[in-house]
Amino acid sequence: MFELRPFDHRNNRGMRAYDPFREMEEMEHAFFGRPFGGERGFASLTEFKTDIQDKGDSYLLEADLPGFKKEDIHIDLDGDTMTISAERHSEHEEKDNQGNYLRCERSYGSYQRSFDVSGIEESGLKAEYTDGVLKLTMPKKQQTVSSAHRIEIQ
Repeated sequence: MFELRPFDHRNNRGMRAYDPFREMEEMEHAFFGRPFGGERGFASLTEFKTDIQDKGDSYLLEADLPGFKKEDIHIDLDGDTMTISAERHSEHEEKDNQGNYLRCERSYGSYQRSFDVSGIEESGLKAEYTDGVLKLTMPKKQQTVSSAHRIEIQ
């Protein structure tokens, strides 16, 4: 049976091309720790949190993307992989030429998650973005039941 689940890059290390920048980032995180915990229970800077519900004939995926504009969120399908990406641009550089910020904690940059959607009917996908939450309704593929039959011997 198909199960919708996030794509985990850590389980596919052997199939991934060597990426020296990812290695440097992992080394930096191992040394300095992840700014918001990462694998220790908090959100990573490059990922966002999702909830996935099985609604019977479809799945409902809800992704927390507060502070993003709708036009900065992209949903791409490539084969059986769906990638949700979003980019938030820094406004600090333009506004803070004179050092007016006492503290600046809001993050910016690129965020993305990939999901295996091999059991999804792509033509029926629907997306909406309201109040910082992206909602994707994804209908399940209809499973065809093969009928048993006998093959004649010639």
